[in-house]
Amino acid sequence: MSLFAQLTRHKSVEVLQAETDERRDFRRVLGVWQLTAIGIGGIIGVGIFVLAGQQAAANAGPAVALSFLIAGIGSACAALCYAEFAGMIPVTGSAYTYGYAVLGELAAWIIGWDLLLEYALVVAVVAIGWSGYVQVLLSSAGIHLPAWAQGALGTGEGHVFNVIAAAVTLVVAGLLTVRTEWGARFNTAIVTIKVIGALLVIGIGVFLIDPVNWHPFVPPRAPGADGALHFGWAGVLTAASVVFFACFGYDTLTTAAEEARNPQRDLPRAVIASLAISMTLYIVISFVLTGMVPYAQLGGAAPVSDAFAARGFGWIGVAVAAVVVVGVLSVLFAFMLAAARIWFALARDGLLPGWFAKVHPRFGTPYRPTLIAGAFTALVAGLLPITQVAELINIGTLSAFIIICASVLVLRRRRPDLRRNFRTPALWIVSPLGILFSLALIWGLPVITWVRFVIWMAIGLVVYFGYGIRRSALAKTSRTL
Repeated sequence: MSLFAQLTRHKSVEVLQAETDERRDFRRVLGVWQLTAIGIGGIIGVGIFVLAGQQAAANAGPAVALSFLIAGIGSACAALCYAEFAGMIPVTGSAYTYGYAVLGELAAWIIGWDLLLEYALVVAVVAIGWSGYVQVLLSSAGIHLPAWAQGALGTGEGHVFNVIAAAVTLVVAGLLTVRTEWGARFNTAIVTIKVIGALLVIGIGVFLIDPVNWHPFVPPRAPGADGALHFGWAGVLTAASVVFFACFGYDTLTTAAEEARNPQRDLPRAVIASLAISMTLYIVISFVLTGMVPYAQLGGAAPVSDAFAARGFGWIGVAVAAVVVVGVLSVLFAFMLAAARIWFALARDGLLPGWFAKVHPRFGTPYRPTLIAGAFTALVAGLLPITQVAELINIGTLSAFIIICASVLVLRRRRPDLRRNFRTPALWIVSPLGILFSLALIWGLPVITWVRFVIWMAIGLVVYFGYGIRRSALAKTSRTL
């Protein structure tokens, strides 16, 4: 077999659909509302309670609402493409599996390797943001951590390691190891609390808005304290590139396809519902937050709590911190679940050692990838600042979105005969639009983020050509023919 044939070998959609019916690696326990809760849990979190305020202060001013809108449009285009694939190929692996069906093994590996890092890093970012609100609560009770344990190096005087962020990732990994449906029920309850909390922020904050704080809506371009230029429309785009991290997460629910009771019907519904609910809340809260206080005051670790405290409602800030502490756990759940299942799918297909593709004999969970991902994210969350990690996440996810938007277009043209439980409306507009938005957001990321991403992908290519290209399930099949 030629090298080109090896790199482009793929699983047909029919084979993937048949494997879905035959496989019993996981227990089918998730309904449409639990799937939607996983999606909302993956989307609403640090973005709404941390990044919205921080990016208003650093890059976009009150126009951070437009940053969310820009990121949301690009994400919505990709979400519609995800929904079509999810209804057609309900297999664990999400974008990795979809790429395998359309573009071939090398492209699938690149997506899978990419998402393996991105999902794990999302857990780390969320844990870092979560830690800030936990410390607000502890401080209100008169409890103060030693300086070395409050954050990563460079995030404050005396900071060395973010102990709280590292600890919570290990707890979530342990919960997901025990039983998926227990985690799903826990997640659904938490998502409900989180949505109620977001609605309370809107309901109370809207009465504290001073329209003066929205002027200028797009602050003029000027050098900041760090010497770099900030604000202006370029700042709005830069903020959109960062907050994009907060506009995906619905893809995590597609990684649980083999644990859904009726995946062809429920996955597309859950993808669209979770994004629509989340984006509405994001944009409204951005307007409320920047209307409550001048945007320059929103750069702290817990901006929502800080905004209420600045208006003399410190007790509301403490209550918001409590909601965040409970609610953001659902984001950790969603992305830890997704990271472990991407890892499992890569190993099951032979692109990584099969040792990782063993489910727990009692709990029926991919416990090895889950526990290892938990340990890795604990180290990242403890050692790195939030902004650097968020930027690296976004370039990887945007790259995957470009591939998904292109793949659904290719498959619609190549295989129009396939049964599709959901069809992306106006695909010939939505797909190119999703690609263009993703490219624009990637362009707004710092050069150092590109460098780190290229290094990670180079490592992935070494792993693939050193192991996966010869050990994959399709490689073994081709040798027996």
